[in-house]
Amino acid sequence: GRSSNLAAARYATSSAVAPLDTPLDSVSLPPPLPDYVAPSETKIKTLSNGVRIASEQLPTPAASIGLFINCGSIYETPISSGASHLLERMAFKSTTNRSHLRVVREVEAIGGNTLASATRECMTYTFDALKTYVPEMVELLIDCVRNPAFLEWEINEELQKIKAELEEVSKNPERLILEAVHSAGYSGALANPLLVPESAIDRLNSDILEEFVTENYKGNRIVLAASGIEHEEFLQIAEPLLSDLPAGPPLNEPKSVYVGGDFRRRADSPSTHFALAFEVPGGWNNEKDTVTLTVLQMLMGGGGSFSAGGPGKGMHSRLYLRVLNEYQQIHSFSAFNSIFNNTGLFGIYGSTSSDFVSRAVEIAAEELLVLATEGSVSQLMIKRAQEATKSAVLMNLESRMIIAEDIGRQILTYGERKSVHAFLKMVDEVTLRDITNMAKKIISSPLTMASYGDATNQLAASSVLNKWRHELEAGDGVN
Repeated sequence: GRSSNLAAARYATSSAVAPLDTPLDSVSLPPPLPDYVAPSETKIKTLSNGVRIASEQLPTPAASIGLFINCGSIYETPISSGASHLLERMAFKSTTNRSHLRVVREVEAIGGNTLASATRECMTYTFDALKTYVPEMVELLIDCVRNPAFLEWEINEELQKIKAELEEVSKNPERLILEAVHSAGYSGALANPLLVPESAIDRLNSDILEEFVTENYKGNRIVLAASGIEHEEFLQIAEPLLSDLPAGPPLNEPKSVYVGGDFRRRADSPSTHFALAFEVPGGWNNEKDTVTLTVLQMLMGGGGSFSAGGPGKGMHSRLYLRVLNEYQQIHSFSAFNSIFNNTGLFGIYGSTSSDFVSRAVEIAAEELLVLATEGSVSQLMIKRAQEATKSAVLMNLESRMIIAEDIGRQILTYGERKSVHAFLKMVDEVTLRDITNMAKKIISSPLTMASYGDATNQLAASSVLNKWRHELEAGDGVN
């Protein structure tokens, strides 16, 4: 072994060895891959009742289908409060044509995966399986959405599970706080809870769910989207199952007004959790600001005080370099956003030891103020954030389930699916001035704060914020 290694070393260093780019005799190379491959086209058809059916062909053996509805907690009334959360739990239960056991067996028989989720603006039902079973997937998915039986025993069973879920949420400060910034920050529909309120658990029943579905599941508010399916084939299967759905009146989204607010929950906890949030006017309908905000969030980054891995984990971001690496008392510190059609929230979430919370809140405020100061961010930082943003988007779009969701959600918001290349171009066009102006716009809106932990130190944090707000109004900067 030793002699062969020495021979290999002599061979590797010999000047007689031909360079690696030397053409080999009698070897023909295949043509190189093209520099540009045209993306798959998203095809859309609108039925007479307003239902939109969209798909994108992909060279994969599997397909994902999603049914997206403009219907979430913002459309709830005091009577139907919590209905969307319960509908999420009741998805793929018994229908008027199938028992729950039959639904489960049919999904298992084709090796499929089903999922339902409820957000403030959208209900989503998805089915993922091999392309061979597209007819079965479409028929079962539409049956579960259009014809739910809402059996009382199934509803009661899910309400008991929701009770257990609410108990778990009450022990999860991060989820509790991120929910609280919406209820405290908004007046109107966006203040509606995303989870079933405890007061509504004993009130919700099949009649409320049926009325909520009948009122909101209308043709002009529904998009059926798929990735991995040829469009004409998809239409032949789906159109007959959706063409008789009532059209419904023009969509009138309930109003929400951002007002800012304060939420505090006292808890016997060794650490205190908090969030500072501000409004981002315009939401998804203001594309330029939304793209700038996305780059800004990537620029700030953050995370936990310990993150395994290298820069890919975000350890190059400002909140890692300037906060987590400098203050050992801070356990986590990260930027977040929550964007809706016409408005949104941007802020910083953190957790720290209870005796350090006042300073931590002050640090969060300073980080936002620094971004609003000219010359505080270098071009290199912006470039890194832009590349990280594009990488995150493109890697997510490698998933056929996310492609289907992207198609459905974009059509609900814009009426079309915009090209990913147009989005990437907008990311590249974000400038230092855009970041500074966005930071100024954010911190000029009323503050929303939510906190969980030691009540004594929360009062101290409030006084720090009052001082910071005074400095902000006076136009003072922070270095």
